[in-house]
Amino acid sequence: MKINGRNILVFVLCSLLLVLSGCSIQRKIKRADKKFAIGEYYNAADIYKSCYSRLSTKKDRELKGYVAFKQGECYRLINNPRAANAYQSALRCKYHLQDSIIFLRAGQVLQYQGKYKDAAKSYDLYLQSHPDDYVARAGKYACGKIDEWKKEGSRYKISEAKEFNQKRTSNFAPMFIGSGGDALMFTSNRQEKQKGGSKKIQRPSSVTGQQLFQLYQTRKNAAGEWEDISLAEGLYGDAEESEEKQANDSTDGKQAGSAEMGACCFTQDGRTMLFTYSKPINGKDLGAKIYRSDRASGEWGEAQEVKIFADSSITVGHPALNSTADTLYFVSDAPGGLGGKDIWMAELDGNDWVNAQPLGAGINTSADEMFPYVHADGTLYFASNGHPGYGGLDIYKANRDTTVTDSTVWILYNMGPTFNGIGDDFGITFEGNTQNGFFSSNKGDKKGFDKIYRFWLPEMEFIAEGLISDEAGNPIADAKLRLVGSDGTNSKLNARRDGTYKIKLKRDVKYAMLVTARGYLNDKERWDTKGLKDSKTYTMNFTLNPISRPVKMDNIFYEFGRWEITKASEAELEKLVKLLNDNPNITIELSAHTDMKGNEDFNNELSQKRAQSCCDYLVAHGIEKERLTPVGYGKAKPVVADKALNKQYPFIPVEQILDEEFILKLKPEQQEICNQINRRTEFKVVKTTYKLY
Repeated sequence: MKINGRNILVFVLCSLLLVLSGCSIQRKIKRADKKFAIGEYYNAADIYKSCYSRLSTKKDRELKGYVAFKQGECYRLINNPRAANAYQSALRCKYHLQDSIIFLRAGQVLQYQGKYKDAAKSYDLYLQSHPDDYVARAGKYACGKIDEWKKEGSRYKISEAKEFNQKRTSNFAPMFIGSGGDALMFTSNRQEKQKGGSKKIQRPSSVTGQQLFQLYQTRKNAAGEWEDISLAEGLYGDAEESEEKQANDSTDGKQAGSAEMGACCFTQDGRTMLFTYSKPINGKDLGAKIYRSDRASGEWGEAQEVKIFADSSITVGHPALNSTADTLYFVSDAPGGLGGKDIWMAELDGNDWVNAQPLGAGINTSADEMFPYVHADGTLYFASNGHPGYGGLDIYKANRDTTVTDSTVWILYNMGPTFNGIGDDFGITFEGNTQNGFFSSNKGDKKGFDKIYRFWLPEMEFIAEGLISDEAGNPIADAKLRLVGSDGTNSKLNARRDGTYKIKLKRDVKYAMLVTARGYLNDKERWDTKGLKDSKTYTMNFTLNPISRPVKMDNIFYEFGRWEITKASEAELEKLVKLLNDNPNITIELSAHTDMKGNEDFNNELSQKRAQSCCDYLVAHGIEKERLTPVGYGKAKPVVADKALNKQYPFIPVEQILDEEFILKLKPEQQEICNQINRRTEFKVVKTTYKLY
């Protein structure tokens, strides 16, 4: 066979191109790895993506799996929803044989998206090889508790703070400037307008792919409205930068952005600000730092770096000061932490921050803990995606456990579904010592833009209200109430003309209220407001029984032809026990009545025994025998109809005596109604001076 020289040349050239192509992909992957290592996730993701499509699933499966995983990592770290698909691509290339961490990362992304069942499966796969991993166990636990947690109520209310947000931009990490509550600073990547109305086009961040973030400030006007949102005065110079400066402030020359600022905090007087600052210099990414600026004449002065670590290569950010400004909380990936981003603290010694140390396992996890904030009452708030939560960053509050001697033990509390949900919730701030303020979240935003939300905690109200009426339901206009509380409350008030009343109560107090009216027996009620976690209204209606006329007792039942009271009668008799205890100076006649049926002697004897049975019950429950007079009237005292009875049964005229003569003229079903009305147990007051003298 004759070999053609031209064919040999083509073969050699193709082979050379394949080798060069393979070398080119390897170089691009190394370049992407370098960008990933310095935190340029957006740029790294683009390079990984271009490499992935050029790798063969059969020949380069292991490398292709690695590239897909790193692409997923980039997307996860910048909250890009493509992360889930990238991880799935890596799993199809069996990347889990290289590193099972992909199951943990996939679980975190799925939980972030609200796909809790799928997330739990991924966590399970990771726990098979890492059974003690806290983040995976916390994630799996949360996925199983989500439905239960969503049902939990919260007294906090939230709404979007639309005055701070702008379409197609991210706005987050709001912070009150001092304790006054009338000035606010927040982070935004909105576009600034230049003179003449044109927009200043900033170059996108190599980390997020978004426009660069800057600090903006706003104040309340006389009407309490936030207005005049502008760049923090004094921190920014001329908007125009020279080409030479633009070329020196990034890792990629003109292709990357310049300085970013954000996540700030203030001293109580609002005169000193600490903030996060990041600016690549001469092609070298120095990471985020904390800077300080002092305000004079309404503007912020020249910023100076806050030195915390001797090693200048350590990244720090997200500063937070306690109320006395002698303890600084911040975020760092410094050695000594638990992995990811951890919250650290340092103490002020003169002008220096010393004793920098991580807060420990009570706060930090191997995932990310960020955006610390210290409330005026000393409570620490922060965001985490490592503790049990709803997915992504959740807001937590933490207090040191004072029941143990170990100062590193914290009690954590997830702020719940009002604040937290699918996506990231973070960057909380409170107005002074109140429970009102702002936080940031990308909840509900399909493109993942962050928005600022306001929250407030309505004051808890405890109210006692109701109606005071007689046994016929008529309001008693001249009723009087006396309220006594375990906190020393001792107040008197009158019911309204319509018989209603309304009283404001206090929390964690035991109360007793006595209701009186001329011509009526007293009534009393006891209750307490202890342990309540939300507002509550106690509706307590009082029915006062008259002194001058008999009172029918409802729901007193006996066996047919017998005198023993039934179990169903006890509730009504307990009311009478209470009434006698509330009115210790009265004696009563307790009477039983039968209908017109049967022998008169039998009815008299039966009714007497029934009255006696009721009195025996009262005595057994602490009522003195001398206060009770049992009487059996048989059928001798039929009911005289009043307006209430006429309203219920229109065929019975007002003041009609339900005697045998009247009843026998009625229809059979009406006769039975009248007989039932006559079969009753009543009591009436005999004396009101028992043991009074």
